[in-house]
Order: sequence, then C-alpha cells, then structure tokens
Amino acid sequence: MILLTHNGKTIVNVTNLNEENAVIPINEKKISVSLFEVAKLFPNEIIIWCNEAHKDNLNIKGILESFHLQNIMVSYACSEKNYFPEQIGYVEDTSPFIKVNKQVKYPTWIMSSQIGAIYGTALLKFKGQISLNNSFDYVLNSIAKLGIAKGLFCYSNPNLINKKTIDEVNEQSSIVTLFKFVKQHYKYSWIIMLFINYFRHEKKIPLRALINALFYSKVRFQNNFKIETVNFSKIENESPSIDVIIPTIGRKKYLYNVLEDLSKQTLKPQKVIIVEQDPVQNSKTELNYIESKTWPFKIIHKFIHQTGACNARNLALKEVTADYVYLADDDNEFHNDLLHNVINTLETYKLGCITMSYLQKDEKETQNEPIQWYTFGAGSSVLKSEYLKSVAFNMVLEHGYGEDVDFGMQLRNIGVDVIYFPNIKILHLKAPVGGFRTTIEHIWSNDSIQPKPSPTVMFNRLNNTTEHQLLGYQTRLLIEYYKYQNIKNPLRYFKVFLKQWQRSKYWANELKNNNKN
Repeated sequence: MILLTHNGKTIVNVTNLNEENAVIPINEKKISVSLFEVAKLFPNEIIIWCNEAHKDNLNIKGILESFHLQNIMVSYACSEKNYFPEQIGYVEDTSPFIKVNKQVKYPTWIMSSQIGAIYGTALLKFKGQISLNNSFDYVLNSIAKLGIAKGLFCYSNPNLINKKTIDEVNEQSSIVTLFKFVKQHYKYSWIIMLFINYFRHEKKIPLRALINALFYSKVRFQNNFKIETVNFSKIENESPSIDVIIPTIGRKKYLYNVLEDLSKQTLKPQKVIIVEQDPVQNSKTELNYIESKTWPFKIIHKFIHQTGACNARNLALKEVTADYVYLADDDNEFHNDLLHNVINTLETYKLGCITMSYLQKDEKETQNEPIQWYTFGAGSSVLKSEYLKSVAFNMVLEHGYGEDVDFGMQLRNIGVDVIYFPNIKILHLKAPVGGFRTTIEHIWSNDSIQPKPSPTVMFNRLNNTTEHQLLGYQTRLLIEYYKYQNIKNPLRYFKVFLKQWQRSKYWANELKNNNKN
C-alpha cells in the first residue's frame, strides 16, 4: 500500500506502508500527476490519497478490507458537502448514486480528495484518456464517473476513517466548473437542462458558465474493467443453499415450465415458495401439478385472494430460510446451470446481491462487463437472505410502479450494492396473460385534477432522491410530456402541470399515511 499525503494543492510526501513508511522520492508536486506516477511505479499496489489534515484518522485496516476486488475505487468525504454542489442532481435525476448515505458503504461516483484509494492497475486505465490539468477533486470525480459505467466499482465508505469528524475545509467547484463537468461527462442536452433548472428553480442565469462549457468536448473513455478478485481465496461456504420465490396469477402453464427449469438445475433449490393470487373469493387453486407431480425440492404454496406483487413477494420472503434467495417471475426461462453460476459468482467475488440479464427474445445485451446497477430486478435477482431482516417490498407501491427500484434503494441504504451481471442470462417470455398490474381503482382516480406523475412514482422520488433530483425530474417531465397532452398553449399547460404535480405530491403523502402500521 502506497500513501500519498497532500495539502489540497500539492503533494506533501509519498510513503510505502509495506516498508515501514519508507519515503518514495517524487519530484512532481501536482497531486493528480503524482498519483499516476506512483501507479506506474506500483501497479499492483493499493494507492491511497489523504489530505494531511486527516492522516492521523486514516484507517488502514478499513481500506484494506474495502478491496476484495481489484476493480474498486473508494473514498470518503469528512465534510458535509461534496466537491460538486447539490445541483448535480438536476442532471442525474434518476440516479441512485447521488443521494449518498454516508453511514454505510454506498455505491457512488462522487469522490473526495480528503481520503480515498484505488489499485494502480485500475488507475492506469485512465492514463492518457483524461486531462490532469484540473483540480485533484475534479480528476477523481472524472475517473469515477467514467469508470462506473465501464465496470469500476466506486464507493463512499466511512470505514476509511477511524472516527467520523466534520471537516468544513473542503474544496467546492464553482458553477462554471459544474457546467464544464456536465459537458465533458454527459450528453450535450444536459448542459441545456442544467441551465434551465438554474433559471427555473434558483432564478439565476449562468450564461457565462454555459458558454464556457461549450468549448469543451465530451471525454471518451474506451477501456472496460473486468471483475477480478484480489486473490482467489477458498470459498467460505462450500455448500450454500438457495430458496426461490415466485408470485403468480393466471399463468399456470408458464409457472409449470419455470418449475421444470428449476427441477433440472445442477444446484437444486432448497425450496420454492409460490404465492398464487386469485381475487375471486371461494375460488380454488389451478396449480394442481404442485401436488400431483413429484419435485426434487420442497414447494411451499400459498393461495391468497389479495392481488399485488408487493404483498405476494413479502409473504414469500418470510418463508425463506436458505443462505440466498432468488426473486423469480412466473414467465421466465433459463439454463440448468443458472443457480450454480449465480451462487458461485456471489461466493467467488464476495458479493451480496446480483441482478441478472433479463431480456426478451429479440432484445440484445448492450453491457459487456459487470457493473454497479442503477436499479434492481425484482424478477431476476439473487441476494443473501440475511438482508431480509432489513428490507421488504413497500406496500405503498402496491399496484403502482417502482417497487423494484425502491427495494434496490433499501439494499443500498444498508450497505449492499446491486451488481448487474450481463453474462448470467434469463429469458423473459413476457407472458401475454396474467401479470400483477390488473385494473385497479386508485384513491386519486376521481380527482378533478389528475396527478402527474403517478403518485407511486412521486412517492419513490420523494423517498429515494434529493430535492434537486426531484426538481430536475419535474423540469424534464414538464418538457417531455408537452407533446403527449392536448393543451397547446404553453403558459396554460405550465399552470395545469404544476397543479397536477402538487396533486401528485399530495396523493403520495396520502399513500404513505394510509400504509403506516
């Protein structure tokens, strides 16, 4: 492990922690340039950066424990504010990586120059592809923003320090720098959206920042990161078990095929938990094959008259006793080594949750390497069952949208990252019958002002995004929805939309209050 100590402007010293803090002579004083020089000298080492104000608070053991994989970048900001202002949320209005929970290890590309670390080999992938003429904080955030889309796993981790302190001495970017970063790392249209949001929500006209940003080109990063263990240690649990949960309604044939696929698995599930829903009172199950056929696993079959995927999945999750749980759908298809592959992947790379590729027949996978996923697949994910003590599908979102997104956010907020593996594949048949979203009379259905967006979408946004992300989403929806509605007078449309937005917030809060235990 190599430690670069800096004062925010220049390098103070570089020491080799493997050799009793032996000083490494580095002539270059610019921090970002020195970082790459050290990485070139020590490509197989963890390169640590630390502001001298936090050197005595550095948790070396915590840093070492953060690197169970080589494709990791980690940092922690001891200050309340990040380098980029909260207005970055105007641009990434759907991202789970902006509202960072600093109490846990949390996936985010938002990095800090105060404390952080990365493997030399990972850092060298950026050599010659990014400019080092920017501030150290800018360079670190650029590396993480580019890398997270290519398989670099990036985190904020409080375990990098021994005790939490609040440090107000932290470099913050200007509005001009924020616009520059957006222009270099996002599609061109986003600097226009950023400008509009500053004007709408802050009554500012950052024209200079906008014009300045136009002179910068988008940074193109071409390298991918392969997921690699630090050392191939023996798998701790040599015979891990897995349960499968399946909510179903009206898909007898498809569910049978799923059970057949599960029965052919090289690693058999310990049990399969099926929650069959039929809204007709006094009706009987149509899944007669559960009892009439012999299956190589235990089946727990719950037959209920309450519809809804959230309730059904929660009932099933309460029956889970295995080491892992596979959240499945009743209309998918997979090879006989699926469960073996996913469990082996989880154990090998010491991961807590995996979402698998879940495409329909004519869809093509665009992702090449595993990446930190921005959502969660409620029908295509496997996770450690120990997390079920802390997470559940939110009943506020029943018969609505976003229960999977919310579940993923619950996992992240207890320190569990969701990793997408494109090479572990499930075919989504998208059955034409059944499904969970039957026609439901919502409490806002007869409102004279129909809410926009759906109150369940609004609830998700209010719960899981920052204020600036919510406002950015409002602006984007305002613009995008215009062509799909009938009011062609822009001013009148604007007034009506804001009323619909307020009704959506009202009903989102009503949903929350109605579902309190």
